[in-house]
Amino acid sequence: MIVTCPSCATRTNFPNALRAPGNVKITCRSCGHKWIEIEDDDIIDLDPYRRPLDNLPRQVVQDADEVDSDVERLVEAAREADQSFAERRRVRQLAIRNWGGFAAVLTACLAGFTLFPEFFVRTAPSVVKAYEAVGIDVNIYGLEIKRVKQQHAVVNGVRVLTIKGDIVNITDDVKRIPWLRFGLRDGKAVEVYSWTLDTDTRPLKPGESTSFMTRVAAPPESASDVQIRFARETEIGQQTQS
Repeated sequence: MIVTCPSCATRTNFPNALRAPGNVKITCRSCGHKWIEIEDDDIIDLDPYRRPLDNLPRQVVQDADEVDSDVERLVEAAREADQSFAERRRVRQLAIRNWGGFAAVLTACLAGFTLFPEFFVRTAPSVVKAYEAVGIDVNIYGLEIKRVKQQHAVVNGVRVLTIKGDIVNITDDVKRIPWLRFGLRDGKAVEVYSWTLDTDTRPLKPGESTSFMTRVAAPPESASDVQIRFARETEIGQQTQS
């Protein structure tokens, strides 16, 4: 009798003399699979887990194809998700670098604005108002006003305020002295009177100093202190009272 292994399809010839009546238990010499051979050629497989794929129900094979398709979709979805994540990370890192560069430039500008006010004022004179707003007195002339004194006197019944001081060249270059501006302020630091003065002094050599003096008759009663600085071009010759 010739039998076929249901597992590996190996055909084996069993002589009729060896065949026992009824069912015969056979072991495949090739793969070791075991099954029972019966007279009507129906096979009882003793190891159903090793049946060939062709012997499986059609629905099982179709389900396996569907599983493979689902796996492919999952793999593709995972790949797209990885690409999307990598792109978002790249964009985020680029944005962080850009903001970091902007912050560094802004910090450098602010540091320069604070450390070198004279340079910025010479470059753009209008920014002097920004410095004044934050209480920074910018000296772009290389001159300093020192040893300021005030004297109060009454002349012919009129109160007279005299202000004296020195102007010093603190640079290594010859400096021309600009006009001076005086401002009287009340107790709330509000300016109530101002005027300008041309010192009419020759340019100062490095380290040289000169003195100035100015008088005001009948200054406002509310004036409590004086502020002195170098006058801007638009302020020369002005005299105001509020």
